[in-house]
Amino acid sequence: MDEHILKTQLEAFSTQTVPLHMPGHKRGPGPVPGLPYRWDVTETPLTDDLHDPRGILKEAMERTSALYGAGKTWYLVNGSTGGLLSAIRALVPQNGTVIAARNCHKSVYHAAELCGLSVCYLLPDYLSDWNIYGSVSPASVESALRECPKASCVILTSPTYEGILSDIAGIARICHSHGVPLLVDEAHGAHLGLFPEDRERPFPPSALEQGADVVVQSAHKTLPSLTQSAWMHWNRNSTLTDPKAISRELDVFETSSPSYPLMASLDGCTGFLQNRGRELLRSWREALWVFDENIRGLSGLRVLCHGKDRPEAHPEIFDFDPGKLLVSGKTLGRSGASLSEELFSRWGFQVEMTGGENLLAMTGLGEKKGTLLSFSKALFEISRKEGGGRQEIPSLPAPGKSYYTILQARSLPGEDVPLCEAAGRVSGEYVWSYPPGVPLLTPGEEVTEEFVRFALWKRDRGERLSHTVTGDEEILRVISQRASPFLP
Repeated sequence: MDEHILKTQLEAFSTQTVPLHMPGHKRGPGPVPGLPYRWDVTETPLTDDLHDPRGILKEAMERTSALYGAGKTWYLVNGSTGGLLSAIRALVPQNGTVIAARNCHKSVYHAAELCGLSVCYLLPDYLSDWNIYGSVSPASVESALRECPKASCVILTSPTYEGILSDIAGIARICHSHGVPLLVDEAHGAHLGLFPEDRERPFPPSALEQGADVVVQSAHKTLPSLTQSAWMHWNRNSTLTDPKAISRELDVFETSSPSYPLMASLDGCTGFLQNRGRELLRSWREALWVFDENIRGLSGLRVLCHGKDRPEAHPEIFDFDPGKLLVSGKTLGRSGASLSEELFSRWGFQVEMTGGENLLAMTGLGEKKGTLLSFSKALFEISRKEGGGRQEIPSLPAPGKSYYTILQARSLPGEDVPLCEAAGRVSGEYVWSYPPGVPLLTPGEEVTEEFVRFALWKRDRGERLSHTVTGDEEILRVISQRASPFLP
């Protein structure tokens, strides 16, 4: 089949019509050579309307929906962020209550802020030797639903930024037994769940096929689609969600002038997967198997759930996406940043993220065996060097007590205090490292001593934390004691 149906239709439109409409480049050539000006168009009767699709965009989204086995799929042109904001607004009433894993992306917290939501947090299991969160257990979800009976929705991230998956099937059953829908941020898992009829599937199942009600995926993260393009799926078996309500909220959070090049990339990605997806998914998985075999003798450096580090050695992990390569230099006394610098300066490898003693290398559908073979050789060469010995990493700080909703806290008068003196106060801002954009501290939470120690440790290592109000890593905005004298 044609992999580029929407692009072909846009090309035909551009050659058969005269543009007395926006955009102003009038289909080019524009000021930046190489950009697709010819099919950067606007909504017309022939090009359809993303917010009321009845023609070529409706057909494109139906092709993607069929590929994933969804009841309905929406194209997103502002990433998974737009999908999460819209879904949360649709599933949870204003000033309502939601249960969310504490390692959710910042967009979930922004939705809570915009909608005035109270958040009951789920703390995932913790991998102390890697200083990352593990899976969310079904038992913790059951407990949270009993403790927060007014919750309208449960929100999880699976896979996490590091590739850790939760037991979505078990969690979905528990949520549904309480009459509560499950929303899964699967931004890093658009490659999961494809071709379920295949006997030997190279990657784990998706949250959608495991029973999640609504699933958001960033096609651009692991699949061949343009950055900022994503899609959201509704489970046709869901009786607890209304797709019309989600569509209505997409009108609120998604631009009214969506990018046709982005949407064409999503449709082209769909056609590409239909034609070559099985072949390329197997090839990608084979490249990862080769990488695993090549690093079995690796010492000094470790790669989570790869080589000698088997998933079964980590009870905190329910399942794992092998496409993520999280490398730890802890045993060698090396930071992720120093490893990244050496990988770049000597071999040209640009990794996704560094933090503490870890670095994250992301693989994708177009991965080549040769690239991962070279990467494994580089890790071996680095591991033969003398390091500085093991170093103690402070644990990720558990969230402090919440005194206000995020919206309430952002509305109260604040004052700026030195970070080193902030313990015991209540935060008036978010603090996170980006990537991955998971808040370490949210407005309304008590600033714990553990948070201050962790933040100062990150600062002393030259690892930047974003303070969303002060913009200064030495200063923290806290709620004024005069505004709420009963606070600590």
